[in-house]
Amino acid sequence: MIKLKRVYDPIERDDGIRILVDRLWPRGIGKDKVDLWLKDIAPSDELRKWFSHDTSKWDEFKKKYFEELDANPKISVLLQLIKKGENITLLYASKSPYNNAVALKEYLEKKILKQ
Repeated sequence: MIKLKRVYDPIERDDGIRILVDRLWPRGIGKDKVDLWLKDIAPSDELRKWFSHDTSKWDEFKKKYFEELDANPKISVLLQLIKKGENITLLYASKSPYNNAVALKEYLEKKILKQ
């Protein structure tokens, strides 16, 4: 199961493996709140800055981000955890519901369905 959560939200027992998927480490968060940091799975700096949480760019952002993910070998780490039946929680810092973790969850779910 893939969950989404702000890194600032309380840890819950069913979070499973807590994976930070932002390129930048969030302020005020200790290393003990995150099991794994996959900063290389986050959108490129160029894409992140271009998008800037502008909801009018959401669909285009996802398209470009999915293209980056298709070329990213780190995606296999997440897919292996999911295939093992591990619960994973994708952590993000953004207050916006339009963020890379939401897009990444959608991408992973589509990949799993294709297998």
